[in-house]
Amino acid sequence: MKSLFRSTLTAALLLGSALANAGAITDVGENKIVDALFRGQALAAPATWYVGAGTDVCADAGNGAEPSGNGYARVAVSASLAAWAGTQGAGTAVASSGISGLTSNNATITFPVSTGAWGTIQSVRWYDASTGGNAWVCANLGQPFQVDRAGVTVYFSAGQLTVRVDD
Repeated sequence: MKSLFRSTLTAALLLGSALANAGAITDVGENKIVDALFRGQALAAPATWYVGAGTDVCADAGNGAEPSGNGYARVAVSASLAAWAGTQGAGTAVASSGISGLTSNNATITFPVSTGAWGTIQSVRWYDASTGGNAWVCANLGQPFQVDRAGVTVYFSAGQLTVRVDD
């Protein structure tokens, strides 16, 4: 995985949490950025990101593995100034003007309550569609966690899901 993006994120369960370090742009994301920056193509970044939980670790290629059934669904988050903080600091809702290269979620991102086991959650991905589509960014959890029963809520509190665009 390339080091253009670095991320730290926390997935909080009702009874615990897991920290992720090691995130990167996938091959799909890298190709879209190269084509936009150097080849004059429209970036066509999604108007909505669909945040998904992975039952595998990140890889450059492919969309990864997600839970299937039992109430699992990706969570839609607008690609907007209101939804993601500017680089000048957490919670900001204006165009980026900072030097950190860091953005984070401005509101809690909550997955549907599980209606059964989802398996071991090992990563988080940003997709361009609610199902199928392409993963653009992926981050491994520092401590994977089990969703092993019904009634578990996985969520990211405001500021806990962060991505750093870095050199």
